[in-house]
Amino acid sequence: MTSGSSPGKSSARAQEHVLDLETSRRTQLLDITAEVERLVAASGVSHGVCHLYVPHTTAGVTVNEADDPDVARDIEATLDRLVPHGGPYRHAEGNADSHIKATLTGVSQSVFIEDGRLMLGRWQGIFFCEFDGPRRRQLHVKIVPDPVY
Repeated sequence: MTSGSSPGKSSARAQEHVLDLETSRRTQLLDITAEVERLVAASGVSHGVCHLYVPHTTAGVTVNEADDPDVARDIEATLDRLVPHGGPYRHAEGNADSHIKATLTGVSQSVFIEDGRLMLGRWQGIFFCEFDGPRRRQLHVKIVPDPVY
């Protein structure tokens, strides 16, 4: 599931990991908060930044409410309504809507790390955003400790 360097304290170097993900629907917000939290905890980094990057043109990553799963479903439905699968679009592969949705959500996020934990708000979670699924995907995670002076 992940690959990267060995854990260390805040004076350690940056650590890179790859999460292998599998989605089950064409449009899906997949809560990956727990997986990212595990990486941060295992890193030993107490203060720093966790960078998240999606190397796909039809997927993204966002931070939003994770307490109520209906929020993610509402976001999925609203994006599908705003950018329908059927077009009309000029892109001939049949997934122009997926590219547009990925542009709207973005392909990267950064979350601060404080006291060894992601500094997410009370209701916040991290979501991998699938717009051309179901597919096997990857999310790159880079954990960077704050410099020690």
